[in-house]
Formats: sequence, structure tokens, C-alpha cells
Amino acid sequence: MRKISSLKRIRKDWILYLMLLPGMLYFVIFHIIPIVNMKLAFQDYRIIGENVWVGMKHFEQLFSSPAFKDVFMNTVIISTMKIIFIFPIPILVSLLVNELRFGPYRKYVQSVSYLPHFLSWVVIAGIWITLLNPVNGGVNVIRDFFQLPSLDYMTSKEHIRWVLVYSEMWRSAGWDSILYLAAILKINPSLYEAARIDGASTLQQMRYITLPALMSTVVTLFILNLGFFMSAGFDQVFNLMNDSVLSVIDILDTYVYRIGILNGQYSYATAAGLFKGVIGLVLILGTHFLSKRLTRKGVW
Repeated sequence: MRKISSLKRIRKDWILYLMLLPGMLYFVIFHIIPIVNMKLAFQDYRIIGENVWVGMKHFEQLFSSPAFKDVFMNTVIISTMKIIFIFPIPILVSLLVNELRFGPYRKYVQSVSYLPHFLSWVVIAGIWITLLNPVNGGVNVIRDFFQLPSLDYMTSKEHIRWVLVYSEMWRSAGWDSILYLAAILKINPSLYEAARIDGASTLQQMRYITLPALMSTVVTLFILNLGFFMSAGFDQVFNLMNDSVLSVIDILDTYVYRIGILNGQYSYATAAGLFKGVIGLVLILGTHFLSKRLTRKGVW
């Protein structure tokens, strides 16, 4: 009976299920099928003939490689910087947007903050490279106005990681605030009315009403973000990297791309990718159970 009712629902809403099809195909092709082929990490790939089982050979090579150690540290540093400096920004944006009372201006602010999310990293990289141009870029024009020396941010090992952080912040802060705004809209308005009657200021209302109501959303998104901790942003790094700064922003994803796609070391690249996936799984499970123990809130 349950199967029949499910089929009836699918027939009734077939257009909606058809709209889901591209997304489902994406996850099947790029997320489920690769799991099956992870066995390649334990084999020597052969173009002709069957692959040869070699056990932990590629992992031993991976962990003994100085290049991999440098790439791993770059990934950890960049991901940590993004978690610390970017994760709180959408929360702040949602709190500020929620305080905008003039409807048209609020919609304008939301539209402008959401727009960068829909740009590809090719376009965003072009914008930031132009903006940071050492000759006539907007940032160096401002520095020149204050009689400060010009800086080439895109070739500076000292600054390039901060370029990654700020460009990611500019792209994602507005879009990521949507979930927090949705959680804020679910808060009972009578709580704010009672607080105002009691003389609570706007900051006090944020502290004692809005932020506690957001905590479950914050915890869930933080745990999910940690699951992608080892994915420091392939598209972003690939489009912003150059030979001058490769040693400080070369991450696991770009390393896997280079040794796997460009050099044809498919088994070795699969081992690196599997290692990254296992680290992500451990982080998300560990954070979830720790959060459940401390706050009784988690992903499930």
C-alpha cells in the first residue's frame, strides 16, 4: 500500500520530480559512482589489462612525500582561516539585514549581497586581479592617495592567503545569510514586543532573543562546514594561483588535479582524494557527537 501511494504521488507531481532529476544525476555521477571506484587507491592503474592490487603502496608514497606535507599544511591553514574569519560573517549580515525596516532598501541590500554568489570564480578572479593590480588597481590607487607604497597582492606570499579569505567572504557572505534570515523569521514577534516593553535595546534583543534562537542553525552549519574542511576551494585557488605563490596556496584539490589529470597518476591521486574524504568524515562525525554531548544539538 505504501509503495502504491508513493507511485501515485510521483505520478501526481511528476514535474517536480523531473526538476529534481538533474541534481540527482549530478550526485550519482560525481559523488556515488566515485565511491565505488575508490578501490583504485589500492591498485596500480593499467590502461590495458586488469589493475594490479598493491595495498597501501600509494598511501605510503603519499605520506612520505614532502610535497604532500606542504600541500596538506596549506590546506589546513587556508581552511582554518576561512572558518575563523568567514563563518561568523553571514550571521552578522543576517542580524544587520533583519534590522533594516525600510522594505525597498532591505531588498536592495539583499540583492546586492546575493549577487556575487552567482558569479563563477573565473569572473570573480578577474575582478579581484584587476582590483589588486599594482599599477592601476583600485586598492593601490587608494594606497597611493594616502602616500603608501604600491603592493602586488597577487604575487605576495604574505598577502595571497588573505586575498583568498576576503574574496570568498565577498562571494558567500550574503548568500550564506539566507538560512540565518529564515531562522530569524521563525522567531515569535511577541518576544521582541515584550522585550521592547521591558526597555530592551536593539543589541539586547539580538543577544537574548535572536542569537539563542539561531544556535541550532549555527551548530548545524558549522558541523557541515567542518565536513568540507579539507576542501579549501579548488575553483578559487585554481583561478587565483600563479607560480609566485604556488608554494603557499597549493591545496589538496589542486594537487590531486595536477598529479591525477595532468600527470596521469590516477591511483596516487585517488589515494590523496580518499585521504581527504576520510578526514572530512572524521571531522563531521566527531564534531556532531561532541556537539550533541555539550549542547544536545547536532546534524541529526
